[in-house]
Amino acid sequence: MYPLLDTINSPSQLRELEPKKLPQFAKELRNFLIESVAKTGGHLSSNLGTVELTIALHYVFNTPYDQLVWDVGHQTYAHKILTGRREGMSKLRMQGGIAGFPRRDESEYDAFGTAHSSTSISAALGMAVAARLNKTDRRAIAIIGDGAMSAGMAFEALNNAGVMDANLLVILNDNDMSISPPVGALNNYLAKLMSGRFYATARRAGEKVLGVVPSVLELAKRAEEHVKGMVTPGTLFEEFGFNYIGPIDGHDLDVLITTLKNIKLLDGPQFLHVVTRKGAGYKLAEEDPILYHGVGKFDPKKGIIAKSNGKPTYTQVFGDWLCDMAAQDSRLIGVTPAMREGSGLVRFSQEYPERYFDVGIAEQHAVTFAAGAACDGLKPVVAIYSTFLQRAYDQLIHDVAIQNLAVVFAIDRAGLVGADGPTHAGSFDLSYLRCIPNMTVMAPADENECRQMLYTAFKLDTPSAVRYPRGSGVGVSVQKKMQALPIGRGEMRRQGEKIALLAFGSMVAPCLEAAEELNATVINMRFVKPLDDELVAALANSHELLITVEENTIIGGAGSAVTESLNSQHINARVLQLGLPDIFIDQGDHAQMLADCGLDKNGIIKAARLVLGE
Repeated sequence: MYPLLDTINSPSQLRELEPKKLPQFAKELRNFLIESVAKTGGHLSSNLGTVELTIALHYVFNTPYDQLVWDVGHQTYAHKILTGRREGMSKLRMQGGIAGFPRRDESEYDAFGTAHSSTSISAALGMAVAARLNKTDRRAIAIIGDGAMSAGMAFEALNNAGVMDANLLVILNDNDMSISPPVGALNNYLAKLMSGRFYATARRAGEKVLGVVPSVLELAKRAEEHVKGMVTPGTLFEEFGFNYIGPIDGHDLDVLITTLKNIKLLDGPQFLHVVTRKGAGYKLAEEDPILYHGVGKFDPKKGIIAKSNGKPTYTQVFGDWLCDMAAQDSRLIGVTPAMREGSGLVRFSQEYPERYFDVGIAEQHAVTFAAGAACDGLKPVVAIYSTFLQRAYDQLIHDVAIQNLAVVFAIDRAGLVGADGPTHAGSFDLSYLRCIPNMTVMAPADENECRQMLYTAFKLDTPSAVRYPRGSGVGVSVQKKMQALPIGRGEMRRQGEKIALLAFGSMVAPCLEAAEELNATVINMRFVKPLDDELVAALANSHELLITVEENTIIGGAGSAVTESLNSQHINARVLQLGLPDIFIDQGDHAQMLADCGLDKNGIIKAARLVLGE
């Protein structure tokens, strides 16, 4: 079926192919990618855009000795296929299968584990410095997308790399720029020329000769920048100390391979600007790369057909609330670090464009930007994934909480996230939020409660957070009317005997199921901070066993808050804490992952009976 692809199981075998066969190999690889992802789901557009670049990198560089660091890593499926994991693609992002991102423990070709943005240049620079100190000729290559270049960390690394004596190659995969054929041909020609040894040697020789006359050297540099600036946007990167090359066509294998071979012979920090197209080679993905960015299973011939289970997702509940709240209060602004679609802000961005702020992949900036807006009377709502908020923890404490500013954090993807695995799991937010003074932290039990909690948070004049899981809830109808909840008060969902299940957020539903067999009391705690101390005390005095249940790490989480409350009230009670264990939980089906952690109906029942000796 794939005459070339079926014979290639490693980069060393790829390097044995004649150059004229590489376009056919790329076509087969792209077709395999489409068919494979259609069966498993995963990231599609970004991977289709880097097929030729991946082939060229492995063809030119001696991987895994030479190290490739893929930023984010959601464009590495072709890399995985080329490095002995073609068969593993059938279990991509499944339990026991290969990950959707690079992982060092998965393959020697995955030089650095990635999944969050803008880390590649820093990591590759560290590897390049290690190669220099170890006196090896090993090359380090960072492949970073144009979106990831918006993060401060990428520029911190560029700033540092420019003054390092290290052989680092940074490849900017730019998929937001189109190159018309004539300009593209000229750029490709000049890029080849600029990457050649003659050009680089001549420039260095000229600098030595002209160095005795500073004014002439300065004039020569300005002339070079002027000439190159006419056809390239590289002046910025050259100011960082890089030799800028490009832009070149990232789908032209001949240009890619020639340029990379020339760069391989150069010393010092090099910057290659490659222009690609997301979804390249699959018309539907080219036309709508956002829709085909992350996909479920689909028919490659028919494309994605929207399906709905009739229940709104928590993300949709948030998006609708945001628009409704904005209609009521002109002070509301929505802030997101490049997650408009994922965090549910599409409608808001269309209806309130002047109050919508996508700050790029810059979580730290997003939080402090919101803090600044709050200082002058606006009411910022920061829509952010739990795992991404971790990147702005200092700003959360220093810029928001210490100043007690009214910023609402709408925290999506709380708890386990299934196929995306440990890099994207929101396993720690209850722990890292509740220890911050001035914070109010809420966890909704269902969709309607999520809407009411968001309203409650917005009405506060202090920092607040509402954390909710990925996907749909239990199917409760969402009331249009908004009403603030009493701060720090839980609610009884079921009256029972002996056992009290203190459930937080998503764990209310399985606790209610388990309670039917245990005849247990079920409390929807609602607030992690402030905790309902009075209710906790009353339950301790009327039940033999308190069981806290949360989709968050047990360490320092909501259960710990309950035990702290009991200690502060000098109440001696029997408490069992259920939650996520002290490990990074691998990818898989979300329901099965919860079951494996004992956070489903059967797990809760088993744990309770074990403690009671039943």
